Amino acid sequence: MTPDRLATHLSVNSYGSFTLTDAIRPGAELPVRPRQGYRVEVYRDQRAKLRLPMLSAAVSAERLFETFLALLEPLGEVVHVVLESSHGTTADGHADLRREHIDLAVLTSHFCEFEELLTHDGCTGVAVLANRRPIEVQFDEHKLFHIYAPNLKPFRRVLRDHGVRRRETLSLISEAEHLHHTTEQFADDFRQLAMRAGVGDFDRVFSD
Repeated sequence: MTPDRLATHLSVNSYGSFTLTDAIRPGAELPVRPRQGYRVEVYRDQRAKLRLPMLSAAVSAERLFETFLALLEPLGEVVHVVLESSHGTTADGHADLRREHIDLAVLTSHFCEFEELLTHDGCTGVAVLANRRPIEVQFDEHKLFHIYAPNLKPFRRVLRDHGVRRRETLSLISEAEHLHHTTEQFADDFRQLAMRAGVGDFDRVFSD
């Protein structure tokens, strides 16, 4: 692919009625055509002898952030959060920064302040976990949702209310060749979010 063709490909942010954020683009040969929907599977961890229903969803950019906030509501008033970065802040280029026992209302306020980072940075992801229940909502670097819970009905209801329907077959952009986008400003914004959230390893990871 020539530079001009690649630039044209990267400038495309809509595929039919589905709009991507700036964070991610499918590979040049379009191995997966982005579309909205969700699928239900079962997550298995043989080592931990864990088996949980799992939901993965792709949501169009214009309703992505509001859907994310709505998906957090079933988690309860107090949650744990993991901020995920691949901005090259560590030797392997990936950092998971955890904060336990934070009020969801406070965390949501931080998220709203950094909405652009969470939706448009291809090197930032977050995971929010319920307190004392095996429930987790991931909003990953590809701007996809992955939800693990014994009962997925509350989350399926949220997706339905936001116009996202179940698809028996749904290929996700992360499952084929794809490109991430970030900037130095987003890396700085991630540091600010980590500081506001009070994650435990902030000083060690960002000591440089």
